[in-house]
Amino acid sequence: MSKVDVLGVKFDNYSEEEFRQKILAQFSEKKATFVVTANPEIVMEAREDQELLQMINEADFVTPDGIGVIKAANTLKTPLKERVTGYDLFEFLMKQANRKEYRVYLVGATPEVITAVNQKVQLEYPHIRIVGLKDGYFKEPIEAVAEDIYQAQPDFVFAALGFPKQEQLLNLLKKLDLPAVMMGVGGSFDVFSGQIKRAPKFFQQLHLEWLYRAIKNPSRFKRLLIIPKFLRAVKKQVKANENTSH
Repeated sequence: MSKVDVLGVKFDNYSEEEFRQKILAQFSEKKATFVVTANPEIVMEAREDQELLQMINEADFVTPDGIGVIKAANTLKTPLKERVTGYDLFEFLMKQANRKEYRVYLVGATPEVITAVNQKVQLEYPHIRIVGLKDGYFKEPIEAVAEDIYQAQPDFVFAALGFPKQEQLLNLLKKLDLPAVMMGVGGSFDVFSGQIKRAPKFFQQLHLEWLYRAIKNPSRFKRLLIIPKFLRAVKKQVKANENTSH
């Protein structure tokens, strides 16, 4: 089964390695490749907004970024192969860009963070050609930003603007048929730049990164309240499926 439906969002059922290969294969054919890394929060927002849901489901790849999505797929008896985080994919693609001297455009985060990201790229990824750097506090319309990015003709575009703004921007680039890999990476620039520490391996292995982030940043606890709502919605979906199958 190559697509798994979790509350209306259609996830691609690939391992991380398969996602890597499929994204690069599509890119090598010079196709505009739009990647959405969707967690329970994104699924719940998309449920409330038909336009957002359609935009996600029209993306080239939708990865299950969040253990909640994996648990939901299991509950729905349509298991997904594994959790594939936006951060891990971002790091992999940056390494590819460095190896192949690709053109990269980075948009999002605070001015301090994007500057720190740029410094890290110069030091650790010296062969990447940065063709655009823009913090997430721009005032111009999103269409103008999309046009700027298109003019720069990058190979990879990473947008850290939060959902749904980053996906709306990348969707515009997809419509402009920019032959690039375009991915929303949420808070990845904060981690990549060292401004925020990624959860220790112990937390990662237990799929408790969300808990580590909440302990480190209590303002996130409010966002975590979405998880019980998400799981309740999944249980409802299971019941509805059982009723229709009788």
